[in-house]
Amino acid sequence: MGTSADSKADAAPGFSRPVPDLWKPVENRPVPLAVLISGRGSNLRAIAEAIAAGAIHARIAVVVSNRADAAGLEFARGLGVPAVVMPHRDYRSRDDYDQALVDELRRHAVQIVCLAGFMRLLGPRFCGAFPNAVLNIHPSLLPAFPGVDAQRQALEHGVKVTGATVHFVTPELDAGPIIMQAAVPVDDRDTPEALASRILIEEHRLYPLAIEFVIGGDWHIEGRRVVRGRFPEHVR
Repeated sequence: MGTSADSKADAAPGFSRPVPDLWKPVENRPVPLAVLISGRGSNLRAIAEAIAAGAIHARIAVVVSNRADAAGLEFARGLGVPAVVMPHRDYRSRDDYDQALVDELRRHAVQIVCLAGFMRLLGPRFCGAFPNAVLNIHPSLLPAFPGVDAQRQALEHGVKVTGATVHFVTPELDAGPIIMQAAVPVDDRDTPEALASRILIEEHRLYPLAIEFVIGGDWHIEGRRVVRGRFPEHVR
């Protein structure tokens, strides 16, 4: 896995000391993923198809949803993957919910977490449990248009290009380091629904590429930038 630039001290200029790896890919042993969903799970399907095609060296160890009616749960069960419902309203606080999620994922030996339409903000307790290992895909070219209704935001602002972003998750909304992006032109006749459907095509292409990139480990983080290549030895 890559290393982080969230350093505290004595790093060389322009770099930060790496956080110890949460996991290291093992040859011929697929990395266990968790996929967190709240709805239909179309990106879950894209991930599953990419794994089946050999494009992601991983396996889906568990799918978790905060909604019992999420359509993606049935898809997961059809794959023979554990599908767990954890309604956030059953917990007294965000921290309690985050800790319960961490405990559930650890029961399945999860090493990378992929958010796929999971409509919950994850806090420091969850993000700290999986450093540099929680990914999200967002339907805009972040940092533009974070949060909900990103496609409508893009149309209302009159941008000519928007797209999709895969980023690491931090406790701040849609603010983590950007892993990969794909651009989608905005047509003058677009509706939010039409634009969303074209962005979704790119999401399904981009997310598997980004997951495999992270699994490969040939990257590090400098400041806010995800940079190809392992962390320089002279600043370890």
